[in-house]
Amino acid sequence: MQVPSAQATAASSLLALEEVSCRFGGLLALDRVSLQVQPGEIFGLIGPNGAGKTTLFNLISGVGRPTAGSIRWSDGAINGLPPDRINRLGIGRTFQNLHLFQRLSCLENVLIGLHHSARAPLLPALLGRRSFRQSQGELRQRALELLELVDLADTARQPAGSLPYGSQRRLEIARALATAPRLLLLDEPAAGMNPIEKEELSALIRRLRSRFDLTVLVIEHHVPLMMSLCDRLAVLNFGRRIALGTPESVRHDPAVIEAYLGVSA
Repeated sequence: MQVPSAQATAASSLLALEEVSCRFGGLLALDRVSLQVQPGEIFGLIGPNGAGKTTLFNLISGVGRPTAGSIRWSDGAINGLPPDRINRLGIGRTFQNLHLFQRLSCLENVLIGLHHSARAPLLPALLGRRSFRQSQGELRQRALELLELVDLADTARQPAGSLPYGSQRRLEIARALATAPRLLLLDEPAAGMNPIEKEELSALIRRLRSRFDLTVLVIEHHVPLMMSLCDRLAVLNFGRRIALGTPESVRHDPAVIEAYLGVSA
């Protein structure tokens, strides 16, 4: 795959943020942030705690509204659209804090993500007709396939809350994939994972990108993982974008070094 240029224009972008700001009372969480995510790339957001990364994810996915600026998806503005509308447009996400149904099985959690593709008229469902049973069987098979993709096929009938933390992270990815996204937002997917699990996660994200022709936007505090995984990176600090480019260029950026180390480069 050819890595998109850092100077790619918003016109060719799948997702474009233009001068996006977000204020909570007297707190300016994001300050005129602009960036473009190109189709097919793995784009990373890094920065110290409180830099505004999750706030940016929330604005993209409709959990919050920007105070100023524009968020465009495939040439259309999505500012202020509710999360379900944005999801149906092709944007899926995971969360920094797990949002699984802990008492439901892994299979049921993924089936919830597949509800958008269910076609079940009321009468056939009430009567239990063959067409309804067939459609439900197809959804279950699809859910099992997604669990297998994230190496959780053997846990299909276990409660989600019984899984180790790293496995719950992968289950949340499977549920997000069930919504058939074109853009997958991953909010700290490696949190709580050991080094081996982080390497496996990196390989999984690449496989999913290739298999589903996905574009991936990921937040992660583990900088070495991001440097090896991402095609491009943006760095936020105190709500402002301080760097944008390839991992190699970001790694040596004086502003990035100062943000992380607290000393002038």
